[in-house]
Amino acid sequence: MIGITDIEQQAGLIAGHVVRTPTLPSPGLSALLGAPVTVKLELLQRTGSFKARGATAKLLSLSAAERAAGVVAVSGGNHGIALAHMAAALDVKATVVMPRSAPARSVELVEAAGATLRLTDDMDGAFSLVRRLRDEGLTLVHPFDDPLVIAGQGTVGSELAEDADGELTDVLVSVGGGGLIAGVAAALRARRPGVRVWGVETEGAEAMSRALAAGGPVPVALSSLVTTLSAPAVSQLTYDHVAALVTEVLVVPDREAVQGCLDLADHAKVWGEPAAGCLLPAARRVLERVGDGCRLGLVVCGGNATTADVMAWAGRFGLR
Repeated sequence: MIGITDIEQQAGLIAGHVVRTPTLPSPGLSALLGAPVTVKLELLQRTGSFKARGATAKLLSLSAAERAAGVVAVSGGNHGIALAHMAAALDVKATVVMPRSAPARSVELVEAAGATLRLTDDMDGAFSLVRRLRDEGLTLVHPFDDPLVIAGQGTVGSELAEDADGELTDVLVSVGGGGLIAGVAAALRARRPGVRVWGVETEGAEAMSRALAAGGPVPVALSSLVTTLSAPAVSQLTYDHVAALVTEVLVVPDREAVQGCLDLADHAKVWGEPAAGCLLPAARRVLERVGDGCRLGLVVCGGNATTADVMAWAGRFGLR
């Protein structure tokens, strides 16, 4: 299990490479949801998401031989963007494997950073290709199944614990493969042990909730438009953390996640992607469960969807 010592160690190592993103009260979301809301704005992180933290933690651990051979990652978007940019900043050759369903903007950002891009027909194929490239000598920078990556992502939670005004009762974190929520939950357990942590997935990207129901990681069929949450399975490492530290993983429809993007723009004045938008419908469920006295923290994990992407999704669901 990742502990606060691991997270603090990574915080010191990556501090010069990543941004300590703002933790702020959101009057607009507080009015919308009817309870005090604090937001951790990871969409203002380098590369537009929290993923820069874990990628940097792993890259800084490489030996000279590993740096020379290069690194490889699989991604539905944000992890690939983060690895491409942070590897370029640290002068490490990177290869990023993405499914063709990945957002076009994500593909453009990976290529613009100078990484070698490999596209596959689906996410399962992407993971298979990455395993082959790893066996050929590249160092895998896994998006979630790595203690260093989890500890790097955990710095989101330690900063939230230190910077949030007042007493948080419930923190919501989006779940793809589980690296972010594992790290955040570990940090909050140490720094604010009374806080409940809730995970949020979208329908068709339910790897963690299915794992919890099954008692361990299981493969899942992916159909959600939220590619940044679409892991074909969680890992034993992230499952163990979530099973031990997280109150529940809630699942919301894609439509509600897209509506959440629109609500973030209207009420919080930030441009979040659906992986962040899904927090708002889930927050309403948490408020129904917890009742009076709930003080919410939302980890707004990323903002790498374009306006065209979000408006196209909104049109598909008849949203305004």
